[in-house]
Amino acid sequence: MQKTTLRDSAAMRWTALLLLALAMFCSYIFMDILSPIKDLMQSQRGWDSTAFGTMQGSETFLNVFVFFLIFAGIILDKMGVRFTAVLSGAVMLCGGIIKYYAVSDYFIGSGLETWFTNNLNYIPGFDELGISPFYQGMPASAKFAAVGFMIFGCGCEMAGITVSRGIVKWFKGRETALAMGSEMALARLGVATCMIFSPFFAKLGGEISVSRSVAFGVVLLCIALMMCIVYFFMDKKLDAQTGEAEEKDDPFKVSDIGRILSSQGFWLVALLCVLYYSAIFPFQKYAVNMLQCNLTLTPGEGFWASNTVTIVQYIIMLAVAVCSFSSNFSKDKTKKYGLMITAIVALVVYCYMGYRRGSAETVFAVFPLLAVAITPILGSYVDHKGKAASMLMIGSLLLILCHLTFAFVLPLFKGSAAGGIMVAYITILVLGASFSLVPAALWPSVPKLVDEKIIGSAYALIFWIQNIGLWLFPLLIGKVLDKTNPGVTDPVAYDYTWPLVMLACLGVAAFFIGVYLKAVDKKKGYGLEEPNIK
Repeated sequence: MQKTTLRDSAAMRWTALLLLALAMFCSYIFMDILSPIKDLMQSQRGWDSTAFGTMQGSETFLNVFVFFLIFAGIILDKMGVRFTAVLSGAVMLCGGIIKYYAVSDYFIGSGLETWFTNNLNYIPGFDELGISPFYQGMPASAKFAAVGFMIFGCGCEMAGITVSRGIVKWFKGRETALAMGSEMALARLGVATCMIFSPFFAKLGGEISVSRSVAFGVVLLCIALMMCIVYFFMDKKLDAQTGEAEEKDDPFKVSDIGRILSSQGFWLVALLCVLYYSAIFPFQKYAVNMLQCNLTLTPGEGFWASNTVTIVQYIIMLAVAVCSFSSNFSKDKTKKYGLMITAIVALVVYCYMGYRRGSAETVFAVFPLLAVAITPILGSYVDHKGKAASMLMIGSLLLILCHLTFAFVLPLFKGSAAGGIMVAYITILVLGASFSLVPAALWPSVPKLVDEKIIGSAYALIFWIQNIGLWLFPLLIGKVLDKTNPGVTDPVAYDYTWPLVMLACLGVAAFFIGVYLKAVDKKKGYGLEEPNIK
């Protein structure tokens, strides 16, 4: 008789997933905790766009230039899922605490502020190459915050690869795709949560304090660490029941690099990945400020200006996400369409509330909602019908369309509050939908393009290349903003045209690479247009 383990219990499997997903949810919130309050960072801490962008880009600095991303994979391989999960949670928390202190009032006038003002203005080698995470004249608080964000970024990337491995361990041979989709959906809700609650805490009680927002994020990182610790004991019990050692992929080998880099398929996927993610994640860090600069926003009064409306709107947002996601898995047609209608009605109510509040951050918070709804649909389509390369081309076109709409169409509605917000909502939802094409079409294509024996090493290199874009483009957007807006001191008066055109160009490049990938697929028979399930 086969022994029953925790993994055989649906409740226990999904509890393990929930613990990992909540940890990623909290990390996604902290990742963008300052994004909705860029204007406040300028007015309260003197961070111009270059300082803001340099600090935001620092998250991936150690992963890219000190190769910590590769080391994280080695740690995971040698030490296993549960140890690495707790380690990643602890590293994220340490980085978060440093970042909190850097933006708090305690840092102002301290010896650390003096030290950071006088030091790290020149780093030999890095400055010559133009890749230094600091620069002469960068505010001390931004420098120290960048140090904390670098440490957080190491833990966050480590957590990302650990969670994927943990899901495979608990769901192998079962609902792996659904589990990964569910984890991704919950993590992306962290972006919306951040957009709503970061400004909420910064302005709580009528007194502005940017450190309160970061403190909120640090509390969530404490919760993330607790989730990892609970998972540690669940995972340990599972191993005790199965009597198996933790599953491990082949470690990253230097000898694999040559084989991977000689693969044309690898380069096409890696380039598509870095272009897609560079056009989305860095944009998120500036999106709220971009909307503030292009929309006519009239702050609400009475109920619409209260703290209560924030909570109500967030609950409605969760209803949109839960109902739309659940509708994908309901076999009863009545229930399925009922959930879809409920989600649509709730989304309309949410958007109306964002309009009445006159709040740019709640407008951008709709970004992940359509993605949550359609990611399972797109994943299922690729599994059963194929057309992954074609979907990547469609995603690129949507990316171009959205960024050009933000650059040239949205400013035309500057005098129309309702018209501008309507254009913004539609564009943001479509942008979120285009982004959902990446996990649905791109990632499942990698095993078709790269030899199975080096797939782990290939993923590590793809993530490393992706992180180069995530380091570079927040910094570039900030520099382009300052260069194209000379003398602008009002944080909500920037012209975002050229940064958005730059991001649209990434979409153009991704489209042509997608076209070439489809041609190569047809010639070499990779099977990208064929279904995964045959």
